[in-house]
Order: sequence, then structure tokens, then C-alpha cells
Amino acid sequence: MKFGVITFPGSNCDQDMVYVLETIMGQEVVKLWHKDHDLQGCDFIALPGGFSYGDYLRSGAIARFSPIMREVIDFANKGGYVFGVCNGFQILCESGLLPGTLQHNQNRQFICKNVNLKVASIDSLITRGLTKGEVLNIPIAHGEGNYYNNAAGLKELEDNDQVLFRYCDADGNLTPESNPNGALNNIAGITNKNRNVFGMMPHPERAADPELGNVDGRGLFESILMEVLA
Repeated sequence: MKFGVITFPGSNCDQDMVYVLETIMGQEVVKLWHKDHDLQGCDFIALPGGFSYGDYLRSGAIARFSPIMREVIDFANKGGYVFGVCNGFQILCESGLLPGTLQHNQNRQFICKNVNLKVASIDSLITRGLTKGEVLNIPIAHGEGNYYNNAAGLKELEDNDQVLFRYCDADGNLTPESNPNGALNNIAGITNKNRNVFGMMPHPERAADPELGNVDGRGLFESILMEVLA
């Protein structure tokens, strides 16, 4: 499988994503630049975390208009797979490829720590190899991770089983205390209606290497590659 990882000015997790896909998962990876107009035949596009264009205006608001995103939007609208992590999730929401928006954390502070995630749906490419209800321990590092949608949009997400991950405690309970940023319905990750675009605030690529003492995020990458690895 051929993966494309995009670098925007201010990206700081692009090399982490490249490392996991290329070195840990053994896949072909192409590094794409924000000014590129060609996805180079990639099967799957990853938008990494960081602070694209300095996160001026709103996180992801400027990156949404970069030349490469015109190609990504067209690719996604034709059914291509796109995965955004942290700032990548914010960019996907700003571009309209995913519903809702990411607001400032409820405490107005940048939060960097490990959190627990409950797998809410296995009906997606990135969660099909996981177990519904299982709890993963994955790092977060963001200042604007508070997922918001209006009442109708939120209901649609829930009715269509588009919520992939929710913040929870170690036992899988959804509590206010286990919600680090105030996200509605403890939402940490979602997919679009067509189930080919995925976004999440936590960083699975930072929990995929045994050297880091945590491989809870590796299951997402294995899910993407189930047919390839079979």
C-alpha cells in the first residue's frame, strides 16, 4: 500500500507518521509538500499533527486552502482514504471533509498527556481490527481539541455510528473527569458518512513502537493493512 504523508509549514509529527508507516509497518511512503499539486498515486493520505501555518486564525483554517488540500479534497470526494491526526483532524474539519469543528480546550490550556480511549465503532478502515468497547491508552498534545457540532449534526453522527473513539477512564466509563478538553459526547475521533475520511485528536503514531513502551496505537495501522498483512 502506498501512503502519502503531507508536511505543512509548522507540521511536527510528519516524520513520526512516516516512521511508523515505513519502518514499523513496512509500507511505501511518499512525503508530500503543502505546495504540491500531485498525490503521486498514493492509496492513502495522512495529515499529521503540528501547527500548520502557525495555527493563525484557527487551527487548520489556513492549511485548508493550501495547494495540496485541493488534491486531497478531490481524492476524498472520489472515495480515497484520508486520515488526519490532531492538527490533521482540525484541517479535515476546516475543509468540510469531516463534520463539526475543534474548539479551544475547555480549560483554555495546552494539554499533553496519555489518555484512555474507548473504541466506539469498528465500522471503519482504521478500527475494523479493534474490538468495540476496548480501551486504548494514547497520547494527546493539543490546545484545540474540544469537538463541537450542532445538535442536528451531533445526532447524525451518533445515529450513523460515525463516532470512532471516545475519551473514557481506564475501565471504559465515559465521565466528565476522563474528558480532557470538554469535547461533546466525549468524542475523540470520527469518520465521514462514506467512511473513507477519518480524524482523531489523540496520536496513535506516538504509541506504535515498542521502544516507547506503548503499542496501543499500532492496532489502527494494522487495521488499515489487514488485507496487506494477511
